[in-house]
Amino acid sequence: MIRKQYHIYLKLERGLSENTILAYEQDLDKLYAHFQEREKKPEEATLDDLQDFIYTQFDSASNSRSQSRIISGIHSFYRFLLYEHYRDDDPSELIEMPRKEKHLPEVLSLEEIDALVQSVDLSKAEGHRNRAIIEMLYGSGLRVSELVELKLSDMYREEGYMLIHGKGSKERLVPISPEAEKWFQYWMQERCHWSIKPEYADYAFLNRRGTALTRAMIFTIIRQLASVAGIRKTISPHTLRHSFATHLLQNGADLLIIQQLLGHESVTTTEIYTHVDIQDLRKAILLHHPSNQLSSK
Repeated sequence: MIRKQYHIYLKLERGLSENTILAYEQDLDKLYAHFQEREKKPEEATLDDLQDFIYTQFDSASNSRSQSRIISGIHSFYRFLLYEHYRDDDPSELIEMPRKEKHLPEVLSLEEIDALVQSVDLSKAEGHRNRAIIEMLYGSGLRVSELVELKLSDMYREEGYMLIHGKGSKERLVPISPEAEKWFQYWMQERCHWSIKPEYADYAFLNRRGTALTRAMIFTIIRQLASVAGIRKTISPHTLRHSFATHLLQNGADLLIIQQLLGHESVTTTEIYTHVDIQDLRKAILLHHPSNQLSSK
C-alpha cells in the first residue's frame, strides 16, 4: 500500500522521469530487504538504522554518484512518509550527501564534429536519418531521451522551433538550426519510402521496422560513426550535447541562454561548461604565453 502510494507521489507530486522512479524503487527494494533481515519495518527506522543500511550499501557502491543516488532515494522516501503522515519526523534529515566527484564532460572539437558528420554513409537507406540525428543533437543540444521521443506534431519547422518535453515533464522551446533543418528535410523525403506502423507515424525518427528508435540504438549509431571517423575519445549522444553547450559558450553565448536551451533547472548545472572553457584557457596560456615558452626551453 505504502509503496504504491510512493510510486504515485514520485510520478505526480514530484514529476520525476520513469528512469529516476525506477532507480528510486530499486533502492527501496534494497532498503526493505535490509530491514526484513533485521525483522524491522523501514517505516519505523531510526537514524542509526538508516546509517547502518547506507554503510552496507556503500561497500558495493563504486563511486560518489551511486552513493548520492542511494541517499537521495532515502531522503525522498522519508519525506514522503512525513508528507503522508505515516511519520511525525524525518530520520534521514541528518544524513549528508557525499561530495560529488567532478568529471568534466568529454567535448568534441569542430574538426571532430566535421569528421563525425562526414562519416555518415548517405548511400545507405538510413543515411539521411543518421545525419539528421547528428545535426539535431549537436545543433540543438537535445538529450537522447528527448530525441527519441520527439514528435512531428511538436516541430514548428516553418518558424524554426520545436517543443521539447524534458525532464520532469518540463517543456521548452528549442530552435532548430538551419543545418539540422536541411538534413531533417532530406530525411523526411527518405522517410516517405519507409513502411511505418500507424502508432509511430508521429515520431520524428524511426528504425527500419517503422517503430521508434531506442536510446541504445542512438548510442550504437554515434559510436559506430565515431569509429569510422577515427575519433579515439569515448563518446555518446550526450557528448554532442556537451559540445553544443561548450561551443556556444566559447563563442560568447550567455550562460543563462545556454541554461534555457539545455533545459537545466538551475544555472549551477550549466556552470560545468565554464569549467570546460577554463581548461581550454589554461591550455592556451601554457602553450602560448611568452613566460611559459621561455621556461620550457
